[in-house]
Amino acid sequence: RHRCCHRSTKFYDDGVHPSHQTEYLENYPGYGNVCPPESCKPKPEVREDQGRMDGTTTFKSDYLPYEILTRPFRPQEEYRPKSGKIDLGTIYQRDYSPHKVGPVTLARPRERKHTSDAKVDTIPTYRDDYRLRKGERSESCKVERAYEPPSERFGNPSTFQDDYLPRQPNPPPSCKPCDTKLAEGPFDANTIHRTAYVVHEMKPLFVRPREEYKPSDQPFEDLTTHQRDFKGMPGEQAKSCKPESRKVGSDDPFKGTTEFQDRYQPYLVTTPEFHKPREYVPPTDKMDLKSSNRLDYISHKVAPRAPIKPAPGRKSSAPFQGKTTTKEHYQPWNVCRQGLIKKEEEIQKPTGKISGLTTFRSHYVPHQPNPPPSFKPVQAVATGVPFKDETLYRTEYTPKKPEVCPGLDPGALGYIYVNTDSQGHKFYRQVSPEPSGSNCNPIPEEVPAVS
Repeated sequence: RHRCCHRSTKFYDDGVHPSHQTEYLENYPGYGNVCPPESCKPKPEVREDQGRMDGTTTFKSDYLPYEILTRPFRPQEEYRPKSGKIDLGTIYQRDYSPHKVGPVTLARPRERKHTSDAKVDTIPTYRDDYRLRKGERSESCKVERAYEPPSERFGNPSTFQDDYLPRQPNPPPSCKPCDTKLAEGPFDANTIHRTAYVVHEMKPLFVRPREEYKPSDQPFEDLTTHQRDFKGMPGEQAKSCKPESRKVGSDDPFKGTTEFQDRYQPYLVTTPEFHKPREYVPPTDKMDLKSSNRLDYISHKVAPRAPIKPAPGRKSSAPFQGKTTTKEHYQPWNVCRQGLIKKEEEIQKPTGKISGLTTFRSHYVPHQPNPPPSFKPVQAVATGVPFKDETLYRTEYTPKKPEVCPGLDPGALGYIYVNTDSQGHKFYRQVSPEPSGSNCNPIPEEVPAVS
């Protein structure tokens, strides 16, 4: 079928004017003098020509320009340096009396490093200020009693001693086999099964005789249930639900004008005025780059501030004593690695060669197997007869020619352009239409295509 990418719902222009009434107005007509509510949608009226377009807007017509007055400029007074010398003294310099300031004594004593082996004879502050006082020792309130062990036996038995009755233990019997001595002669491989087994004679197996095939004298009924019950009765062919392609429209040539071209009238529009900027004129006078800071500033010679650097520490030339308490008192011990704690094996491993012969291999007697009879039926139908592979679809199917859209290449497919409807569909006519058969769909005279 023809597929169109347009959004419209009509394939052909039938010339009927569209109805602007809704489904509600058609199903529910007016009752009495009650009129339907008017639509608030503005009517699509075409504005008349109002003459030449004026370039004025509402802002230009309503805006009244005001006279802009320049702001009064206060002229800068000319700088005049004052006569005389500037007094640079301050209240702090006037009222402050300088004092001689010595170096600040550190509250923390400096670290003293004993570099000599001489004995220190100084007395510390704690020993000088602390006086040992003789204090009276308080008497103990504890009554001292000498320990005397009891001479009698302790007569309070425990619960375990009262309830426990000693019993003579009975050791369980040992399941360990007794130590047997190995035989000195060669190993006898005789078992109970070999010595006690009685050989019986086996009877021959019953074999059912094979019956000979006897073909039947009656003819073979090759009719299936479908062939026997189904009777091919001629029936009517299903009618196509596709609507008949009829020609809708007129044979008049397309005028090539649209509603927009008929109603639209071009207006003359004047170009807006272009504001030309002023040309830049550089000043001719020389620019004065001197500022009040440059003119009034007096440079003073100030010495740089001395850095506050701590005094260098004293360096001793004596060798470093690297002895510590850990080095003097700690002595490494010689530790021997402990060996593996492994028990000796109680069962000794065999030393002889193992024989790979099992009981099943030694006693098994192989027998010749008899294959079971096949129950597959003998092929009764001859293979030379050809197979009937005909189906209802093969016998009743009529091939149909696929339709090609003429809008892709109308010249190569044998189509001529006719006209275009209001929906934008182009119609083509076939130059030499093919004869339509009884089973094929009739080919239309005009075929729509995608625009």
